[in-house]
Amino acid sequence: MKLRTAMRVAALGLGLALPAAAQVAPDHPGRAVYNKTCATCHDNPGTTRAATLASIQQQAPARLREVLTTGVMAPMAASLKPQEITDVIAFLTAGQAANAAPWTDAIKCAADKRAVSPSATIVSAGFGVDQNQTRSLSAAQAGLTKANLANLEVAWSIATPGQSGGTGASVLSDGTIFIALAQQLLALDAKTGCAKWTYAGSTRSTPAIGEIGGRKVVTLAIGSDVHVLDASTGALVWKASWQPIKGAGGHVRGGVIFAKDKIIVPVSSSGSTSGSKPDFECCTGHGTVVALSAADGKHVWEYHTKPDAQYNGQISSLGVKQKGPSGAAIWSVPVFDAKRNRVIVTTGESTSHPGTDTSNAIISINADTGKVAWQFQGMAGDVWNLACDMGSGTNGPNCPALFGGDGRGMDFGAGPVVASADGKDVILAGQKSGHAWVLDAETGKVVWSQRVGEGTALGGVHWGIATDGANFILPISDPLKVSINPGFVGKAGMYAFDLKTGKPAWSFLAQPDCTGQRATLVVSCNDKFGFSAAPLIVDGAVIGGTLGGQIVILDASTGAMINKIDTIGPVTPLNKEIAGKGGSIDSHGISAGAGMVFVSSGYSAFGQTGGNALIAYRPKQ
Repeated sequence: MKLRTAMRVAALGLGLALPAAAQVAPDHPGRAVYNKTCATCHDNPGTTRAATLASIQQQAPARLREVLTTGVMAPMAASLKPQEITDVIAFLTAGQAANAAPWTDAIKCAADKRAVSPSATIVSAGFGVDQNQTRSLSAAQAGLTKANLANLEVAWSIATPGQSGGTGASVLSDGTIFIALAQQLLALDAKTGCAKWTYAGSTRSTPAIGEIGGRKVVTLAIGSDVHVLDASTGALVWKASWQPIKGAGGHVRGGVIFAKDKIIVPVSSSGSTSGSKPDFECCTGHGTVVALSAADGKHVWEYHTKPDAQYNGQISSLGVKQKGPSGAAIWSVPVFDAKRNRVIVTTGESTSHPGTDTSNAIISINADTGKVAWQFQGMAGDVWNLACDMGSGTNGPNCPALFGGDGRGMDFGAGPVVASADGKDVILAGQKSGHAWVLDAETGKVVWSQRVGEGTALGGVHWGIATDGANFILPISDPLKVSINPGFVGKAGMYAFDLKTGKPAWSFLAQPDCTGQRATLVVSCNDKFGFSAAPLIVDGAVIGGTLGGQIVILDASTGAMINKIDTIGPVTPLNKEIAGKGGSIDSHGISAGAGMVFVSSGYSAFGQTGGNALIAYRPKQ
């Protein structure tokens, strides 16, 4: 069965193009499997959101097997026999050179330069930077000023054997950064880029730094487990399963956070991808929050956004029974509201009928009990999965719109933020519909909201928002070909709203830049140029990354342009045995600290411009 638009291949990544498929024999058994099962999407990334064939060919065989057997593509590969999976992996990786040693060996620090100070303080604790997830750093914290950001140069870069995962870096005050790249967690020296230590494990999340028993630790979800490592050495402190005790599991996309004596794990499971398979009984899976003891990983509580799916009485045009409710996955990063001792999460759309009021929602959960304190739904009746038209012109038989309702895929992918506005504690959230929401932190009641454009299933607001305490910073993605509305007018850009009143403060409208070589280097250059990655604020400057691979730095007070840097194209990495290439900037790809700005360039899970570069920028010297 051919893979449709549903191939949400965020896990398959995107790296440099290697013409592996052209190098193998026409009768290679894996070629036939690829043509039958994969080609519909991966040979047409512009219309299906899938990663390109060339991007997939850069993935390591072990990574491809993981994705096809236990990852997000497992439902799509379920009809393949074990030998067919082996054959297609061999076909896709036929052009790769064998590496005798781990790729990270080439960037190891000298033996006397590998120390991580046990007394170093936390500068950036993870994706959200601080406990309130404001994604904002002062000049003192970042080691950078607004003036510095106007005059940056490349300090170093690293090329990975595979995609840029779009992950960000966590930072300690001694200049150590922690970042996940190509199946490795690395502790890097910020100034030189060399690796102090590495830890094997595949994740797409930004690591989180916290303290357990007075010791600095780094934690992240790898596969079905949470791994807690000593920040100084990379030694494993403990490992425990985050899988829910009740209901189905899923995967962790957003990343874990610390909440006092607990580690909070957001679980994304919805059946959205599987829904594109016409023979799948759509849909199963739902979002879950799992709380683990930070001391030892023991299960404390879990919260489910929906009950387990049952047959709902609906039957597709092919005679396949439908299931529900499903969806309300949590693929964003939660935030801990310490004052009220609550974990705040945002959720995705429902993926089959019946819809529930927990989808497209902001939910406040008691951190001790897992009980809901309040919840707010940003858009009711949004029942959608990847069988639905994404510009292809047709809906698959499992599209919920065929059974009634108004599915649009306007969920929350951006993690919530805790802030203060006019003396009131508030929760900020950004939705793929283009909405900026500000809610009362105590009650969940709307304080104000604004909407920029119509939004799309890939944003509107996609991966994150930020605030400097004065303005709510709202990035808008709006890739043009994603909308099915023929009259769609994209609003791609960066927008600021006064945090107290909700009044527009300034706006910066993104424009495609297809001049010179960019016309050929940037995939869908005239359609994908907005701000999908979560922005970062440093000393009153907003750092944004575009789908067109540009870093755009704006004054947070006025929106005036401070700097623009192009990451597209070849880079010269520290590990020169791997060719480096910059591409689209997306997801959690922008971070800063230790006097540097770090950019993961080349995220192309949605048919964007592939690459494999982590690029570090410093003030020109």
